[in-house]
Amino acid sequence: MRSSLSSGGALAAAFLLAGVAAPTACIFWFMNQAARSQAESAKRSVTEAYRGQIRLLRDRIDSYWDDRASALQQSSGLRAAADFRRMIAKGGTDSVVFLNADGSLTYPVPLPPFAPNTPATPEQRAQEQVRSLLQSGKKENAIEAIKNNFKGNSPIAADERLLLLHLTKSRDVLGRLIAQIDDYSAPMASPHRLFLMDAVREIAPDTIFPTYDAERLAADFVEARGAYSLDPLLQKTRLPDVWQLAFPNRRGVALFRTDTVLAAMRSLLAPSNSPAKVNFAVAPPGAAASEDAIAAGANMPGWQIGFSLLDATAIEALGRQKMATYLWIGYIAMAAIVLIGLAAGQYFRRQLRLTRLKTDLVAAVSHELKTPLASMRVLVDGLLEDESPDPRKTREYLQLISGENLRLTRLIENFLAFSRIERHRQRFEFAEIEPKRVVESAALAVRERVPVKVETAASLPSVYADQDALVTVLLNLLDNAYKYTPSEKRISLRTYSEGASMVFAVEDNGIGIAPRDQKRIFRKFYQVDQRLARETGGCGLGLSIVDYIVRAHGGSVQVQSRAGAGSTFLVRLPC
Repeated sequence: MRSSLSSGGALAAAFLLAGVAAPTACIFWFMNQAARSQAESAKRSVTEAYRGQIRLLRDRIDSYWDDRASALQQSSGLRAAADFRRMIAKGGTDSVVFLNADGSLTYPVPLPPFAPNTPATPEQRAQEQVRSLLQSGKKENAIEAIKNNFKGNSPIAADERLLLLHLTKSRDVLGRLIAQIDDYSAPMASPHRLFLMDAVREIAPDTIFPTYDAERLAADFVEARGAYSLDPLLQKTRLPDVWQLAFPNRRGVALFRTDTVLAAMRSLLAPSNSPAKVNFAVAPPGAAASEDAIAAGANMPGWQIGFSLLDATAIEALGRQKMATYLWIGYIAMAAIVLIGLAAGQYFRRQLRLTRLKTDLVAAVSHELKTPLASMRVLVDGLLEDESPDPRKTREYLQLISGENLRLTRLIENFLAFSRIERHRQRFEFAEIEPKRVVESAALAVRERVPVKVETAASLPSVYADQDALVTVLLNLLDNAYKYTPSEKRISLRTYSEGASMVFAVEDNGIGIAPRDQKRIFRKFYQVDQRLARETGGCGLGLSIVDYIVRAHGGSVQVQSRAGAGSTFLVRLPC
């Protein structure tokens, strides 16, 4: 009996398994066959549809090149240089050559013919004087002669500015020379302009001339052209992978590299709302094309246009993808709702934090401005009440007023700097400065209030920075050292070089900073000791301003400290 029950259970399980597995397998087979059938059908329909569209696209290509030729043509050759600059800046062509009505070259402007018996101009005489001074070893006199005699925009002036750039390596001279080279309103031969571009790029490799490639292509085309073909068709030139398109009025030739033509055609032929991934493409003469390719049109002789399916497997998987589409839409919608909720929560949290920070700032500004003003008012009232002022008391009160005034000034400067930083309006005037001058300026500004021991190493290299900003950095660090050193104050300000960096160190014997707070002290409004901060003044902006200024100079600020053992702030700037 047990055996029969066991066999019956096994049989029932087998029937149940078969009843579930068989329909499931049938469904999967049916879905697979349906997907394959749909993929094949989609492939056939797409192929037929796009085979019929090739001829329509060929008409679009012809219209494109007709419109391009009409848009490129110029009405006059009198402003060829300016038109060249404008057309290259506008884009759509790699270079342009302009012609006169008789077919002679208007642009690129050739070099003027050499005239040996022509009297020297004043600029040429001045140029000879500069060469004579340099041959005599009078470099400074030559530099001064260039600055005094070549202030215009003539080609000779450009040559002399290039010489001045070689002699001085001045960024100002480099900027003026680049501006003159890029000024197409001033007369200059194209070979001369190319020579100056190459010379400037050799001195300053990062320099970019927007028209350099176009000038070089036009020069190579003129050199290798032979006779011009002025038929308004896209024709091959003697340069490899370069094509020309003549203007309808026969007054110019636009030049296109093969990559430029192919990119334009890809943009023109890109399909939209396609049920399959199909690529329409044109092929230049001699290149392999698809089996369905036809001639690309009358304006592109020798070119062919065809199409290909980018991914046949994608079409075959189209049926199976439809099954997963609805599930994915649900997953995506749920994920979108979660992400939107997180983003909204983060946004509201940020807004609440910003509101709280604004409220704290208003309260801090009100308190910090009120305290020194109240102190100065009490001191002034005390002086005014004395009918016969005591000179010693008067001087003492005036020193106290001066200290409060200095404190008020520092507060206002920090608030204004913070406001500029928050509004991204902070600007720096970088120049080559001596670190010793920065240290002396900071020590002089606080000498009445902060006892500072200054130590400056000898023979310090200069730094490229904003001197006033660096003084602000040191003043904030010295002010912090003074405020957070309640007992006998021993504050030092040192500067020295360390490798490729200049280091400014402010050291004190104050209360120190715990390790957990050392990464937070540079945040806005953060104060380690709130009780001491209320007693000494401040609202937690000084170190955040220090960090911003130092990072803007490409440097870093570090703190070395232990609670109760003083602090050392190290500002490192590149030499």
